[in-house]
Amino acid sequence: MTMLFTPLVLALAQAAAPAPAPPPLPDLTLEQASALRCSVAFGLVHQAQRAGDGSASDYPVMAQRGQEFFVRTTARLMDETGADRETVMALVMREHAALGETPGRVDDVMPACLLMLDASGL
Repeated sequence: MTMLFTPLVLALAQAAAPAPAPPPLPDLTLEQASALRCSVAFGLVHQAQRAGDGSASDYPVMAQRGQEFFVRTTARLMDETGADRETVMALVMREHAALGETPGRVDDVMPACLLMLDASGL
């Protein structure tokens, strides 16, 4: 009977154990942080454009250029920081939360982001 409980006790102990803390997010340079912020802003604008939000129509269509900028930025972040996909996505989620916590924040960053997008050649 003791042998039957051993796997159950081990399973419960593992379930009750706290999950290991995620690795710290890498520090980004100003250029990396700006590109990430713009990538997320482009995604938010694209999402609003797809939803038919009238305020998003003030911006160029983000479907192709914005998505390509996002892909290139996240790939470059992985290359330059050595971060894996999960870590880069955690950076994206952190930036998404930061842009979403203040109404109008996306509108504040979009002029500079559009300049960055044009400078990228996309």
